[in-house]
Amino acid sequence: MSTGDDAVQARSGSWWLYLIECRDGSFYAGITNDLDARYAAHVAGRGARYTRSHPPLRLIGARPYADRAAASRAEWEIKQLPRHRKPGYLSEGAD
Repeated sequence: MSTGDDAVQARSGSWWLYLIECRDGSFYAGITNDLDARYAAHVAGRGARYTRSHPPLRLIGARPYADRAAASRAEWEIKQLPRHRKPGYLSEGAD
């Protein structure tokens, strides 16, 4: 799995907001400081309760944040959006 910028992902202390498309067409948004491991946990059924009952289809994308607080704010923001706007949130300047 690649987010397009492996150097940024390797940066120590970075947090990520990520968006997963589930097999039923729903979306799951979450935060993590280890994107590859977290996505693998979702795929293996060890992730969030939601993705255990709505298995992941694909990782739509991810966006880095400087700290957990910023990532948590972004997670709250993306969860407030209507479904059709969630994928675009990761590419916007929404810091």
